[in-house]
Amino acid sequence: MCITGPTACGKTDLALALAKEFPLEVISMDSAMVYRGMDIGTAKPTPDVLAGIPHHLVDILAPTETYSAGRFAVDARDAVESIRSRGRLPILVGGTLLYLRALRDGLAALPRANPAIRRRLDREADCHGWATLHHRLKKVDAVAASRISPADGQRIQRALEVYELTGEPISVLQSRTRLKPGTPLRAVALVPSDRGRLAGRIEQRFDAMVKAGFVDEVKALRGRGDLDPAMPSMRTIGYRQIWSHLDGDCDWPEARNRAVAATRQLAKRQLTWLRSDTSTRQVPADAGMSRILLARLLEEYDRG
Repeated sequence: MCITGPTACGKTDLALALAKEFPLEVISMDSAMVYRGMDIGTAKPTPDVLAGIPHHLVDILAPTETYSAGRFAVDARDAVESIRSRGRLPILVGGTLLYLRALRDGLAALPRANPAIRRRLDREADCHGWATLHHRLKKVDAVAASRISPADGQRIQRALEVYELTGEPISVLQSRTRLKPGTPLRAVALVPSDRGRLAGRIEQRFDAMVKAGFVDEVKALRGRGDLDPAMPSMRTIGYRQIWSHLDGDCDWPEARNRAVAATRQLAKRQLTWLRSDTSTRQVPADAGMSRILLARLLEEYDRG
């Protein structure tokens, strides 16, 4: 079972409510919660919650490390089997939809990340902007470019990196032999009926994170000396904008506006993805029926 949906739609709150009724263990499907020391800006559950409800794939990496959809698929399958072996119910919770696809459908075997190529592409993006690199991607892989936003630097970089390493478009490689799919997965997406209300929640949540110490969290990460803003962990929304502010690249109002705008853009991309995902059932995020539906599905899963 999987609960997904756009950022700030209430996925975690719903999972925690269900954990009061069922013997659940949560498998995080979030690309940033894997990192230790990144707690406030990832909306990671509190230590009390983590102590009371078993969570998997949270705090498993240092922020200097990288994580991938392929590794997630392996780790999540292992967690599912372990949870089931104890007679408990596994539930995946998170909005990293590439991870959902990797686990449910499998992923093409792609080359490993190349730090030198990534650093060079980051420097080019700093000089010319990701939209320019997106235009370059369009010339070598129009299919991938049509699926990737000109503002999505991480995916633009990966597509160009794969093309440089293999000489083939990533869209072609992804259409070939895929990794062994996992067990069939029933996924439910919480979809807000009011986009304006979601935008408001995103803004309020960011301000609450700042009040809780988000800026100090980034200061501590920045002060370690072994991290830089080009690393995948530090490119997480919120972290990269605050880091930029701490570097003196922008004042605080601008950094805040950039972080909120980037989060809204992420939510928009997630909703666009979900509209084309016919395998994921969509339910209203702001209706009590979502909890009732999930409870019914969990009861069926438990009996089966």
